[in-house]
Formats: sequence, C-alpha cells, structure tokens
Amino acid sequence: MSKLGQVVESVEKYNQFVLDQVKRARTDQDFGRDLLGRWNDIKAKIPTTRTPTGIPLPRLALPEIDEPGEIARYLFGEGLPGEFPYLNGAYREMYLEPIREVESLEKNGQAKNGNSTKKVAPAEEPTRLFSGLMLAEDTNERFHFLTAHQRTHRLSTAFDGPTLYGIDSDADGVFGKIGEGGVAIDTVEDMVRLYDGFDLGSTNFSASMTISGPAPIIMAMYIAAAKRRFGPSVVPKLRGTIQADIFKEVQAQNETIFPIEPSLRFLTDMVEFTTREMPRWYPISISGYHIGEAGSTPVQQAAYTLSNGFAYAEMFAARGIPFDQFGPRLSFFLDCGLDAEYIALARVSRRIWAIGVREVFGAGPKAQLYKLHTQTSGRSLIAAEFKNNLTRTAAELVLAYMNATNSCHSNSADEPFTTPSEEWIRLAAHGQAILLEESGIFKHTMNMLSGSPGMKAVERAVEAAILEEFREIERLGGVLAAVEERYQRSQIQNAAHRYEQQIYDGTRPIIALNKYRNGSDDIPEVKLARTPRRKQQLQVDRLVKFKKKNAEKSKRALDKLAAVVESGRNCFPALLETVEVCSLGQITGRLQEVVGRFRPMV
Repeated sequence: MSKLGQVVESVEKYNQFVLDQVKRARTDQDFGRDLLGRWNDIKAKIPTTRTPTGIPLPRLALPEIDEPGEIARYLFGEGLPGEFPYLNGAYREMYLEPIREVESLEKNGQAKNGNSTKKVAPAEEPTRLFSGLMLAEDTNERFHFLTAHQRTHRLSTAFDGPTLYGIDSDADGVFGKIGEGGVAIDTVEDMVRLYDGFDLGSTNFSASMTISGPAPIIMAMYIAAAKRRFGPSVVPKLRGTIQADIFKEVQAQNETIFPIEPSLRFLTDMVEFTTREMPRWYPISISGYHIGEAGSTPVQQAAYTLSNGFAYAEMFAARGIPFDQFGPRLSFFLDCGLDAEYIALARVSRRIWAIGVREVFGAGPKAQLYKLHTQTSGRSLIAAEFKNNLTRTAAELVLAYMNATNSCHSNSADEPFTTPSEEWIRLAAHGQAILLEESGIFKHTMNMLSGSPGMKAVERAVEAAILEEFREIERLGGVLAAVEERYQRSQIQNAAHRYEQQIYDGTRPIIALNKYRNGSDDIPEVKLARTPRRKQQLQVDRLVKFKKKNAEKSKRALDKLAAVVESGRNCFPALLETVEVCSLGQITGRLQEVVGRFRPMV
C-alpha cells in the first residue's frame, strides 16, 4: 500500500476513533464527566466582546450542547480552532478585531473602571493582492497603489507568458507577448525593479510568485535581488511563497518546461535549500486553483491538490529532509466558486491533511497545519453584464472566510476582458475590507457561520468523495503513475465539458448569460490594459545590454551550473550564482540541453 492508500486508511480509522469516543463518553461515566468539565471550562474562559451597537458576543462560538457524546464528537471530530484535526481553523483566532482589555475583564467581573480601551496589536490582514502587468516598474507602481492603505504588504505576482515558459523577451516570436497578462522578468535587475521601495526583510512584508516551470530560477533571482538591496543577512528574513507546483502543471496547465522527473528534482533542490536557509519561506504552494480553473469539479480540485501534497511530502522525505522541517513550510491554494461543495471544501481538506500527515508521516503539530490561500473563481466571471461579477465575487469571499482561509485574493469584475484596471481592482480589494472590517460577520466571533446542519452534510459528502478519488489514484499506482496515465487530466477535461454542457442546456444557471438576459449582446466598453510597443522594446534593450555586459561571465556560470546538474548535486546554490550574470532564457536553455524539454500532454 502506498502512502496515499495509508492516508485513506488513517482517515477512516480516525473517523471510527471519533465514533468510539462518542460511545465511550456515553457509557463511561468518568470519561463523560471529564469531557463535560473540560467543555464547561473552555466555555468559561472564552472572552466576551461587544459589537458597535453594544451587544455582547463571545470571541468563539460553540454549539449549545451539554451531552458528553456530542461534546466528544465536536472536540475529537472537529476540534476547536487551532486544535487537531483543525476543521474549524488552523489557528485559535483569525480575522478578529483586537479585543479591548476591559471586555475580557468584564467577562470575569474584574474591570476596575469602564474607561479602559487598551488593545492588543492588530492581527495581520488576510487580504493578499495580486498584480502583474507590463514591465517591472509598472507592476511595482501597481503594488504601491494596492498597499497604500494596508498595515501589512502581502503581494502576489503574475508573470507574462514568456516568463512562465522560461523564455527571454528577445526570443523570436515573443515580442508581442512581453508584459501581457503579467509582468516581464528576464534578469535579476528586473527583479530589483519589481519590488523597489518594499522592505523585503520586514516582518510586515511577504511576496508570492505565481510561477511553476522556471520557479527555482525565479526564486534564485528573488534571493539575489534581495541580497543586492539588503545584503546577505536578509536571506533568512525573507518571507513569502513561490508556487513551484509541477504536478498541477502537467495535470491542468502544461506550463512545465523540463520533463517531469528533472522538474521534480529541481523543485526538491530548492525546497532543501530554503528549508535549511529560509525558515520564513514557503517554497511550494500546492495549487488546486488552476485545476479548478481548468474545469475540475470542486471535489476533484481538493482531491488532486491533497494527493499532490502527500506525494510531495513523500518525495521530500525521501531526500532526507525531516518532515517537521519542511512540513510547516508547505502551503496550499484553492479557488472558491459558487457550487455547494465550497461551503466546506477547505474545512474538509484541512482535516484530511492533518490526519494524514500525523498518522502516515508522523508530523508534529506545526507540520499538521493546512495553510491555505484562497482566490475567488476566475472561471465564474462572466463577460455578459460583467458588473454582476462583483456579486459573484462577494458571495465567494463569504464562502472562503467561512472556511477559515489563511489569506485571500478577490478577483476583479473586468477580468473577462483584460488585466484588471485600478478602478476594478480597488473595488475587488474593498470587497474584502467591507466583509472583514465594515461588516460584523467575522470580526467579533470565531465560528460565526460554522457548524450548520447543511454545512455538516456537505462535509460528510465531500470527505467521502475525496477519499474515493484517493482510492482510484491508489489503484493506478499513486500520483506520478496516475499523471503518466493522464488520469487527472482526463478527469478534469471530462468535468470541464460537463460544466459547459450544463450551461448550454440551462441546468447550470448563469445570470445574464443563460438566464435573465436583458436581450442585448452588446459588448461593454472596457478599457483594455496593453503593453505599449515602446515598453516592450525597452525590455528587449535592457536584456540585450545585460547579456552584453555579462557575456564572458555568463558562459562560465552556465558551464558550472550544467556540471553541477550532471553530477547529481543540489543545483540551487549554483543557480544563485548563475542568475547574477545570466538571463532566465539563457539558464532555461542550458538546463534543457542537459535534461531535455517537457512534451505537453494532450
């Protein structure tokens, strides 16, 4: 039985353990009495806060139960926020506004007077803003615009097509794609420009980079750029994540540039280095978002993301990296659409991950956490009467925060047409601010919307369906064998076809597209974001100048990198040297000479 098969078995065993605890609580009076005492103690220690209108609310909402069996079902089957198996959240408190000291004291009748308004430091905002357009300095300007009113700067970066494929901007046939749909990054000098003005070593800054095929090269450029600005001592302080997920590429996107096995080797080299040298960095974001955007069902998205995560865990452990060292540095990325499964998809994923890594890999508490970034569904955005997308995204944000996501990005309503404009991206960011800061839905009480009968029904159905997908992948020989059989890819394609068919036959209502249309098919006037030719030429000119300046050094660096790769040693330290004098395309080209090119799956 593979590790994935063991995960299925461990989840089923844990579910039986919960049932056994429920039965024990109802038949063993001492055990039941102890549970009831613990439950009452937990409730007594929950601080009270007040809404702006003066209503007192508990900081944590718990079900009104006093029967030992149901208490056992809750504590063992769900766990309090921040406690195994983490169904209700990875951390004890999330999104809550700082509590006034007097409110906590009033709970226990200890307030000396009613004038105390002392607050603890505000928590980090979960909003992560995503951008990438034209050249590095243009994206940098957008980053500064987006973070103008944020305490913490959490930036996600989108790269243009040539960069995603490891191709230089001066390559034949790519001129018109420079800076389109993302930012053009060819050299370490571009990376310096991209994050200019941000303190990369600050505890209030983190960078996320949405790139997978050439991820180790881009990661090396980021480190090199940080060292140029802040010196070598900044490296352990760097905070953020890089996507780097090779499995989702071959399952959903086909943006891998090396064959699968060398790609996984380069990824593992990077993980090994960052785990040792960069304790605040997440070297891989295991990404279901792109699986969902490619057409999968919500269950397929969660199942493939989780199974990919377990496969990476097995791979990194085989390299000799202790699980409790790399486990806390794994992160996950899901989309959030409008299907019913999203009511509990992330909650269930968090529980399965915690049980699986504890029972199968022996993970400690920090490594059990399923740290999740959520993005609202791009696939749900519709060009027809596109302003309705504001409502779609708002509903998806509610679902994402109901699932206690650790960070979140909200899409812009104009994305069916273009890279988001400042107006629409501002509205997208304000959607999160309204939900988290203006409304009282999440800022007063943890678990405000959790635990309804409907949510529990979805949890049970989703967990069963995910485990069934695991069994099929296990039957095929595991994740890598299933990838080689094109299993995940074929299932995603089938689901995408079914989704489109449901739109066409009306069984999936899309407002203003196949239902409640206003009778007009006129395309709205939306200003399109395009990279001017002069900027594209500037990028090429900079690149040519960089290559000319480093011509002699680049050849020696590439020869050294190739020798390291051929020797089987960890190539990431050599990459850190190579990016100082070589462009992305030069490095990609030389590595492809050594390990070959990826042949896209049909």
